[in-house]
Amino acid sequence: MPLIVIAEDEFLIADVLAIMLEDAGYEVATASHGRAALALVREKRPSLVVTDFMMPLMTGLELARAMRADEELAHIPVILTSGAQGSIGRAHPDMFDAVLDKPYNEKKLIETVSRLLS
Repeated sequence: MPLIVIAEDEFLIADVLAIMLEDAGYEVATASHGRAALALVREKRPSLVVTDFMMPLMTGLELARAMRADEELAHIPVILTSGAQGSIGRAHPDMFDAVLDKPYNEKKLIETVSRLLS
């Protein structure tokens, strides 16, 4: 079962996202900010990362940059989910494999995850 790391500082959003992904058959680990997510990614080597943009300690863009700079993590797909910064994510296609605007459709999220993992 593929492992997905979620980086999201809004507890309820992280919880709903984790439930959606678990219901779709994925294992999930969550982190409340980018720095904790980077530590999880380094430790667990997930199949995919879903990150918010605006978070304390490290933004989603900073998380993606750190992953892309590390040759052992650079291959891991990163999905950005954002309420207002989606355009920033789209301006960095080398950092994000997909950008979904909040509120995102559950079906579209699962389809995007499935496509990136196939």
